[in-house]
Amino acid sequence: MFKRLTLFVLTLVTVVALAACDDAEVEKTDLSVFFVPSRDNATLVQGISYLPNLLKAELAELGYEFETVSVYVGTSYEAVGQALDAGTADIGFIPGGTYAVYADGKNMDVALTATRGGLNKDSEDPKDWNDGLPTTSDPTNQVTYYRSLGIAGTSAKGRALAAKVNGGQDLTWADLQDVKIGVQSVTSSAGRVYPSLLFSKLFDGKTLNDLPAANVIQVAGYGGAAAALASGQVDIAFGYADFRRDYADEWILDGEGGYGRTESIWDETDVVFVTEGVYNDTVTVSKKTIDADLQEAIEQAFINLVTDTTPLASPSGMFQMVKDIFAVYSHEGYQRADDSDYDGARAANDLING
Repeated sequence: MFKRLTLFVLTLVTVVALAACDDAEVEKTDLSVFFVPSRDNATLVQGISYLPNLLKAELAELGYEFETVSVYVGTSYEAVGQALDAGTADIGFIPGGTYAVYADGKNMDVALTATRGGLNKDSEDPKDWNDGLPTTSDPTNQVTYYRSLGIAGTSAKGRALAAKVNGGQDLTWADLQDVKIGVQSVTSSAGRVYPSLLFSKLFDGKTLNDLPAANVIQVAGYGGAAAALASGQVDIAFGYADFRRDYADEWILDGEGGYGRTESIWDETDVVFVTEGVYNDTVTVSKKTIDADLQEAIEQAFINLVTDTTPLASPSGMFQMVKDIFAVYSHEGYQRADDSDYDGARAANDLING
């Protein structure tokens, strides 16, 4: 039955605590969408601020009207995973690794897998990425996986590691004992899980957890990783394969928000590790609050919005069209997903985190 509810003006809120919603049987009058803090907060907040009215209108076209649609930035990947599991979040944009940790088949379900344009580089050999040219993508070739890269930065140690790889040599476990490595939270696929899985294959079962704890540094999202590489705070940082492209402008920008380098990020960084393919980010729903029919409508709404080229009402910066909202996570499309798609992520997480 078509749901008619009174509409109210929405307010964007960035939160550190999650509001509760207890009864899945009561007809929903509000919808909450949570995002993980993998991008710098200002860009993420700006992008998702456009979403409430657009999602509300799209769902209304599909037969679901809500009094409020609210968007939030969780305090961590884990906070969003826990909120979906508990039913205190309705929808979450989370990596596959986070989904694998918290999805047990009962309380949450993967609705969509993000797609991105395949990159012009996809080699498992690190030195093949190091031609000094930008990584580019082909939006006509949408793929459901990406790789995590270990990027060596501007520090003397980072340059030495890059020189060894570019000279055709493999890095050894001994090479890493005094290397500062920037990582993301423990369930981040690109920022920790798959890099650890790669290490276990390269170094006889040893992972990031076997390195000196003081040298494994959790940085604040991928903007933090790029900044730490630029400043020499870390020698290597792990991130999704095109994260350097997302911070190429900041790399050479002086002043607030910039890293103050004089050469390009492609000239001053090199790939030294390449992981196997990682299944893309998810749009996940809480089964405690979202029934099958509403989930189907949510899936269709995001499939429609991610390719919508309608100009935004108040465009700003990188956000000019509706589809640009999803560029904060480099999402270019969505495909309906199955829980079993993330069995590989579960296996990786079990190996690394237990």
